[in-house]
Amino acid sequence: MSLSTDRKKHFRSLGHKLKPVVMVAGKGMTEGVVEEALRALTDHELIKVKFAVGDRDVKKAMIDELVKQTECELVQTIGNIALVYKENKDAKPNLSNVKSF
Repeated sequence: MSLSTDRKKHFRSLGHKLKPVVMVAGKGMTEGVVEEALRALTDHELIKVKFAVGDRDVKKAMIDELVKQTECELVQTIGNIALVYKENKDAKPNLSNVKSF
């Protein structure tokens, strides 16, 4: 599934007011990080993930790994923050960052 340009633009506008809910730090992409990202994506569909790693190449590799392991779509990266989306048709409107707006 690839997001259209219009849909990405819409998600970027929604993501502007979101806070990061998952943080990837020194230990990298651990199983716990992946599980927490999957849980957050299931509940919220659109989330921000903060990467507290110094090197750009390492950060890019970690973002790619997160997208691969969670089977989500990368909407945008700005600095150390990645905005990712994974559709959940059964998401509750009061929890979803996409359906609540």
